[in-house]
Amino acid sequence: MWKIEKCSDSQVTILRISGRIQAAYLRELQTELRSCTQKTILDLEHVTLVDRTAVQFLGLCESNGVELRNCPLYIREWILGEKNSASK
Repeated sequence: MWKIEKCSDSQVTILRISGRIQAAYLRELQTELRSCTQKTILDLEHVTLVDRTAVQFLGLCESNGVELRNCPLYIREWILGEKNSASK
């Protein structure tokens, strides 16, 4: 199970994600991201599990200027690993 909580002010939108991020949920997350008209932050502090597709998506988000805040170390290392393998 997962949940997205959105809060914003005049300068930034924060999407707080809780639970698991899996490929099946990415369409909903993409929709939320597209609705953001200002700087966007994905707060991953309460993410418990991700799959490979989600990690690739998060890496792409970051490459497109979305800040990954409170990113668990295992997710950060996996994103870096995916980026390194894609550049080979």
